[in-house]
Amino acid sequence: MIVGLEGIIEYKEPSLLHLNVNNIIYEVFISLHTYSAVGSDKVRLHTHHVIREDAQQLYGFTQKSEKILFEGMLKINGIGPKAALAICSTFTPEQFAGIISSKDVNALKKVPGIGPKSAARIMVELAGFDALLLGSGATATTATTEASMALESLGFKKEQIAKALSASSATDTATLVKEALKQLQKL
Repeated sequence: MIVGLEGIIEYKEPSLLHLNVNNIIYEVFISLHTYSAVGSDKVRLHTHHVIREDAQQLYGFTQKSEKILFEGMLKINGIGPKAALAICSTFTPEQFAGIISSKDVNALKKVPGIGPKSAARIMVELAGFDALLLGSGATATTATTEASMALESLGFKKEQIAKALSASSATDTATLVKEALKQLQKL
């Protein structure tokens, strides 16, 4: 699994880069936000490697949060890499987190390839995902993810978990779960 690349840009267009890494040139599909962030000849990308029966593709991102958004989209049934990349090109991770928290289905319908059914499915599947995108740093994101999974295994709904976790300022998993459980008792 290729999780990152650092190299010299050989070719650049809005949807892809050809990246020379130690004299091996990789084709990496990118979002428009990554395209605008890449300016110099040398670049470091967080990548997601998609392996299929007929192809192997790399998707690259300058921000870790954009990669998290992309991978979150791929977990939704019916959303493939092209649609996930379209979402990453249309919204920054922060904007997307705002759309999810405000449940703005109409904003999602503006993304090319996302219709009303897909937009509604994304809203249902990603309830609470905004907390992951807006978490402060990788440690907080990991702790939030672990806490969310623990609370889901206890039978709480994603919407309730998202509300409870957003009210907490803790950064470790155990404290997040304790504080969220206190919040969930009140709901």
